[in-house]
Amino acid sequence: MTENNELVLAPLRGLTDATYRDVFARFFPGFDRALAPFITSYQGNSIKKNRLDELLPEKNENLKITPQILARNPENFKNAALILADLGYREVNWNLGCPYPMVANKKRGSGLLPHPDHIEKFLTALAGLPIRLSIKTRLGRHDPSEIMALIPLFNKANLSELIIHPRTGIQMYKGVVDMTGFAQALEICRMPVVYNGDIRSRADFQSLGKKYPAIKTWMIGRGALTDPFLPARIKDLTLPADPVAHLKAFHDELFSRYQQRLHGDSHLLGRMKGVWFYMAGSFINSASILKKIQRTRSLAKYQSLVNKYFDQESLVQQ
Repeated sequence: MTENNELVLAPLRGLTDATYRDVFARFFPGFDRALAPFITSYQGNSIKKNRLDELLPEKNENLKITPQILARNPENFKNAALILADLGYREVNWNLGCPYPMVANKKRGSGLLPHPDHIEKFLTALAGLPIRLSIKTRLGRHDPSEIMALIPLFNKANLSELIIHPRTGIQMYKGVVDMTGFAQALEICRMPVVYNGDIRSRADFQSLGKKYPAIKTWMIGRGALTDPFLPARIKDLTLPADPVAHLKAFHDELFSRYQQRLHGDSHLLGRMKGVWFYMAGSFINSASILKKIQRTRSLAKYQSLVNKYFDQESLVQQ
């Protein structure tokens, strides 16, 4: 059932930046494309240089991306989309899913989902935009039924695709996905739908594929950051003979690239701790590994710890 299925790397802000995506794609095959972490327009009519640099096509050659924009003002969205169109992009994604209160409380991301009138005006204002539009959303901010009032608006908007994470915003990433709510939404969608949420194993993917045969595109985030071999497992690709050594080579390349790019040991250490927040889950002794890495205060101690883990610890799946 993996034939004709497309895998998309989900956006995790602060983690799946251009450096991470580039290194990941070179070490772990299986993803067909990625959705970049969201950007916002700066003072309404520009994009900050460091954010725009992340989206330069030459920095995203190993894994093609769709840029994502977080906005509640359609004019700001248009300005950002036109800048991206000038870079050669032919599609942008509107973030209607971010669950974090600092975003949602400002009526952005999932904070807009209880306001269909605002979303309708926003989509109407984007008519004629010279670039395709997709949306990433949740079932609602507070109530999973909120999406049912939005799908008719999405159907009229000629979206290239609708990415649905079947949780509410206030759930964040806790609790179980609401597959009943997802199925109800899917039934009335008239555009391609991408499923996103809790695909942590090949078995998860196969179960969802059997349940929803019409879906051909699947977005995976935390599952792939925890087990970078997951996309290859799903697609029946050949795995390396020594997966621990391969994972270490990935880590070392990522560390080296960030060391060249980031300023100061604390910045580098913080970024690598973020990587290990998920990657520790690849190891059998994951809780102890993560706890010790998170307590580390020096790069020398960090490097000593991770070298020991790669030498002595076993992966959950070989």
